Amino acid sequence: MFGQRRLQVPRTVDPAVPLMMVETAFLASAASLVYLVNYYFPIGPLLRLFFSIPIALIYLRWGNRAAWMGALVSGLLLSVLMGPARSILFVMPYALLGVLLGVLWHRSAQWAFSIGVGSILTTFGFFFRIWLVSLLLGEDLWLYATTQTTELLEWLFIKFGFLAQPSLELVQAAIIVMVLLNSLVYLFIVHLAAWLLLDRLGTPIPRPPKWVQVLMDYE
Repeated sequence: MFGQRRLQVPRTVDPAVPLMMVETAFLASAASLVYLVNYYFPIGPLLRLFFSIPIALIYLRWGNRAAWMGALVSGLLLSVLMGPARSILFVMPYALLGVLLGVLWHRSAQWAFSIGVGSILTTFGFFFRIWLVSLLLGEDLWLYATTQTTELLEWLFIKFGFLAQPSLELVQAAIIVMVLLNSLVYLFIVHLAAWLLLDRLGTPIPRPPKWVQVLMDYE
């Protein structure tokens, strides 16, 4: 009848939504805190292994949208605590790497593939860092890296009895190879840490190659 109020049926709320929001916020904060502590109190490469794992865990537990929310929240939190520049250096590559690893682990990608793809992103992140820091400082850090690598190659040439001087192309190729090798080692250790940690949290990732399981004596 006209003038009567319609009865409003309360909408049911999925009980998983609040849990998703709480876990996403907690893990994003954990990733930011690890990065913050490592920046002001560096204790070697140990904490660096866990920059991306919380974001990857968000993806494994709650999917794509929650993982991107976690990456965004961690970036915004670091922007408040450390400034936009350092926040960007966390998002690229570590937050994006967390989302990427979450996608690959969720799809049961082999370690060789996920390590390879992750290494490409990490290598790109290294050169992005050089570009951004050079822009902020007003100095060409790529020139500094080229100079240091040239000196290293000249020392190696002398040790091996080569009389030639390393060319610019050789120096730049050597930098790319060293960065890529470093990224491969880093991603392999991240996979090991995630494998051992996430298994105990009830969110396993794909099994490593058999030789890794034998080496770690893990069943």
